[in-house]
Amino acid sequence: MTWPVAPSRRTVLRAGAIAAVSLSAPAILRADSAPLTLGVLTPLTGAGGADGPRMLRAIEAVGTEINAAGGVLGRQLAFTVEDDQTNPEGAVRAAHKLIDVDKVPVIMGTWASAVTTAVAPVCWESKTFLTTVSGADGITQLPHQGYLIRTQPNNYLQGARHAQFIAALGMKRVYLMSIQSPFTIPTQNRVREVLAQHGSELVGSLIYEKDKTSYRSEVDQALRERPDLIYVNGYTPDVVVVLRELFRAGYDGPRFAQSYAVTQKVLDSLPPEVTEKVYTVQPSADIDSPAYAMAKKRLGGDPDSYEAQATDWISIVALTIAKAKEATGSALRDNVRKISQGDGVKVYSAVEGLKLLADGKDINYEGASGPCDFTDIGDIKDCKFRFQMVQGGKFKLVSVL
Repeated sequence: MTWPVAPSRRTVLRAGAIAAVSLSAPAILRADSAPLTLGVLTPLTGAGGADGPRMLRAIEAVGTEINAAGGVLGRQLAFTVEDDQTNPEGAVRAAHKLIDVDKVPVIMGTWASAVTTAVAPVCWESKTFLTTVSGADGITQLPHQGYLIRTQPNNYLQGARHAQFIAALGMKRVYLMSIQSPFTIPTQNRVREVLAQHGSELVGSLIYEKDKTSYRSEVDQALRERPDLIYVNGYTPDVVVVLRELFRAGYDGPRFAQSYAVTQKVLDSLPPEVTEKVYTVQPSADIDSPAYAMAKKRLGGDPDSYEAQATDWISIVALTIAKAKEATGSALRDNVRKISQGDGVKVYSAVEGLKLLADGKDINYEGASGPCDFTDIGDIKDCKFRFQMVQGGKFKLVSVL
């Protein structure tokens, strides 16, 4: 049995409660059935460092529950975890380690679109299955041969919902500032198209580089267009700088950003007047779903969209392996839709589904993030979106659509 190593080590076999469960299994089972090791590659540091640890915790919580119920195909689950550092080069090195050294059949957890775009070829070339929350349209358009699914809506869907919400606020002139990223151009194009359908206009856009200490020239460029609202489409480090620059430039109109870029930690770090009237959006967990209620109890709080999606990854992977009776990337590719959509019995947890599969029943897993129905290229078909507004340094729910 391998126990967790020091946090400074890049590779960690996550045991903890999972290991404790496997130790309670009969000795003969432990001897004959080695743990089934699955890969996790998620941002524990870098721009995604606020979300990666929470996604990992959700994965481990479901794994502990599965192990307590007997595991998958008679084997306990264990996780080999790598930090993708929210960096494509570091992520590719970590992916090779998971695939070439640890021999995992699946990698769960990539967050940034640039990271997933870099890692995906490593996965499909080695026939390793990949699950992700990255939203760039181009990811599922890669020739991944079915070795990829994402529970995050693509930019085409996100851009449409964002633009519909902004237009419904009565914003007629919108300016879009975007970080250089794979999601930038697809989002700009879709926002422009949908705003026009609703009587509003994208009056301008720009793409900025990451890691700059000032974006004043970019802010001045945006303000020359006299926008009613500025959509800042980036990550936390750069969005914080942009918000400061907008305040210093005297702009007090509404701003719109992704929830992963403007968190409560960000609000706590900035004067309230800098973030007043900032709207945020995120794909919403399906808060009315039995699967969400189970995740809430499992995690001891209200899971956000990323935690809900991570809950669904590990549940889908475990159920697919049980359905295929084989833990390989190809088996996951060929069987994932057999447990997540169709006419089978609806189930809301991996444990529930594993019992039915063992009895020879067909199942349809409905997740904490919503129905896990995937298109032929691996996109989620639809989901809900949660919109909030900042007032006095705190988030206020506007709507879930």
